[in-house]
Amino acid sequence: MRIVQFIVGSGLRRVGVVERNRVIDVTNPAKGLWSSLDLIAWADRERRDLAAAVHALGATGGRSYALAELDLPPSTASAYLDIPLDPPEVWGCGVTYRKSAEFRDEETDQPKGMYDYVYAAPRPEIFFKATAARCVGPNATIGIRSDSQFTAPEPELAIVVGSDGRILAYTVADDVSAWDIERENPLYLPQSKIFQGCCALGPSMVTPDEAGSPYELTVIGRIYRHGRVIFDDRAETSRIKRKLEELVTYLSRDNPIPAGTVICTGTGVIVSAEHALQEGDVVEIEVPGIGILRNPARRLGK
Repeated sequence: MRIVQFIVGSGLRRVGVVERNRVIDVTNPAKGLWSSLDLIAWADRERRDLAAAVHALGATGGRSYALAELDLPPSTASAYLDIPLDPPEVWGCGVTYRKSAEFRDEETDQPKGMYDYVYAAPRPEIFFKATAARCVGPNATIGIRSDSQFTAPEPELAIVVGSDGRILAYTVADDVSAWDIERENPLYLPQSKIFQGCCALGPSMVTPDEAGSPYELTVIGRIYRHGRVIFDDRAETSRIKRKLEELVTYLSRDNPIPAGTVICTGTGVIVSAEHALQEGDVVEIEVPGIGILRNPARRLGK
């Protein structure tokens, strides 16, 4: 099942299920279904999946919309896709791919092998990434830090988990990062990772039964500048070093996580400094079977 949130012309948020390229409105205030987090809360409480939550809470016979007609930038003039959930917390996982470890060790001024150590160590790198207010959905604007000359997208597969750590859904994520700030000193990691528009999610949440094996996916990252592709690379999730359940286990160890927490699982698509984001660039992240996430970039602080 594919679950989306969208905004209608009146400015109201709706919850939808995607069926054959149409979005069926299942919003049902009478049963407490106002947002996708209501579905997650029910699934978490009942220890069921999101499909069961939709069947238990969702309205039937709701209005339908062509998915393509909702794939628009946020606007007061028309309906558009919104972020698929407002995550109470977003966490990131670093150096889960060999390519990421090698790139960080080659480019940092810090002692050689620091990131390679994390790649091979029992304990993964996990860092706080964002709150809902710092996240954006499809076609909304991601940020370029005003004090960074090398802010870049990090295309990733993300998981949505319950409070018990169960994987409830998958989505596409952009862990937008100011690489030059992290390179200056790893202690600056929070500043390189956390800022307005630092995390994009969407366009939908896809339940595990529909997504299939998370280790048989391809993550594709592209950057468009003036309508031309200037960067295009991909990574196979089969090359991820750690099982997703392992990442969840470390995150939730002595650390209660709320239902709807999003975990970005790391990137194997590395954007070099020559392709650092510029104002007006458009980032496109595609995970076939999960979705395509597009976002324009703007420099913050203007």
